[in-house]
Amino acid sequence: MCCWCCCLECIHNIPPLNLLFLHFDSTSAPGHEEEEEPEEAPVASMASISVPDRVPSPAEDAENIRKAVQGFGTDEKALIEILGHRTAAQRAEIAVAYEGLYDQTLVGRLQDELSSHFKGAMTLWTMDPAARDAKLAYKALRKKGGERHAWVLLEVACASSPDHLVAVRKAYCSAYDSSLEEDVAACALYKDPLRKFLLRLVSSYRYGGDHVDEELARAEAAELHGAVVSKKEALHGDVVRIVSSRSKPQLKATFQRYKQDHGKAIDEVLEGNRSDKLSAMLKTAVWCLTSPEKHFAEVIRSSIIGLGTDEESLTRAIVSRAEVDMKKVKEEYKARYKTTVTADVIGDTSGYYQGILLALIGPE
Repeated sequence: MCCWCCCLECIHNIPPLNLLFLHFDSTSAPGHEEEEEPEEAPVASMASISVPDRVPSPAEDAENIRKAVQGFGTDEKALIEILGHRTAAQRAEIAVAYEGLYDQTLVGRLQDELSSHFKGAMTLWTMDPAARDAKLAYKALRKKGGERHAWVLLEVACASSPDHLVAVRKAYCSAYDSSLEEDVAACALYKDPLRKFLLRLVSSYRYGGDHVDEELARAEAAELHGAVVSKKEALHGDVVRIVSSRSKPQLKATFQRYKQDHGKAIDEVLEGNRSDKLSAMLKTAVWCLTSPEKHFAEVIRSSIIGLGTDEESLTRAIVSRAEVDMKKVKEEYKARYKTTVTADVIGDTSGYYQGILLALIGPE
């Protein structure tokens, strides 16, 4: 039994109805005219993965994956070349085609064929993003060893769009027969006020518009300063209310007003309280909400520097941002650490695990 729970396999392959018969070759029907290829799924401008100019059909990709995992040995390079250069929508279509053709889930076959950190990276990458984050959150709620595991919950709640967080909550319920919210509320690994803060964050649904109330930003900047600096309560009730409920544009305006009125950015103030774990958690939330590239650059660096490599954190950061803002993460990393993500990954990893990470990081 591999270390990855297989209960999510039923989630990531749930197909739209129009994809159920992708594995049938439409050109085999006599007199059937060849259909035009569908348009490629767009890649976000800050994403780092590359997609070929001509993307094979999902059925063709599924067949090539089957060839790579059949017989004596596995063609890991072929798996990287295919799955490492497809968007989430394309990977979902491949998964549907694969299961339709071979009566086995794609993730299940990868888990059977691959090993070690390469298996972990390929499994996370192939999963539906919402199911992946649900899995990461589930594991984080059951890991002892400090507040750094709470980073996962902060990433899911704060570095995601409101709709993605809703999708994660749905995936969590489907996989574990409980809600993310109730599991956070019952988690004995975190104590109040951190637990209440995490609960408010994972339960939130932020307004997604661009409207900013400048007067509210001024008032709430003062409230934040009063709680964090004057009362020295990083997770004071006012702080939790503001950070867990306001839209990201509103929070950016509030934090800008904070710096304007008090001469120092709120994350700098929190960084100065390094001995305070609650201040560290709030700083992470602030970064994930307003500039997630800062947080993920730090995750990558901290997973590499020191004795040994934290492959789980390294994999999580690269896999989760490759289709979102890895280009910005790489820029932040280079500016802060005077080296590149690529150079550090090459220096600290090896083999096919390194290969999939480099494919997702992209050129720099």
